[in-house]
Amino acid sequence: MIISGKRIRRTKLIQSDRYVVAVDVEMVFPDEDDAEPCYEPETLKFIRDVREHVEREDVSWLAAHHCKIYAAVGAA
Repeated sequence: MIISGKRIRRTKLIQSDRYVVAVDVEMVFPDEDDAEPCYEPETLKFIRDVREHVEREDVSWLAAHHCKIYAAVGAA
C-alpha cells in the first residue's frame, strides 16, 4: 500500500546485546494527516526483517542490505 504525501529519509537504529544497526528508511507525512510521519507497510516489514537478522547476528545479510553495523566492544 502506497501512502501519498511528503517523503523523508530517516535513520532507524535497531539494537541487540551485541550490535547496533543503523538503516535508512523512508517515512511519509500523509496528505490526510500530516501532523506526524508514518511508515508504509513495506517499510515496517523491512524493519522487522532487519531486527530478526540483528538478533540472529547475520552480519552478511545486514551488510548486503546496506545496514551500518556497530559492534559492542565491552563496558568502559
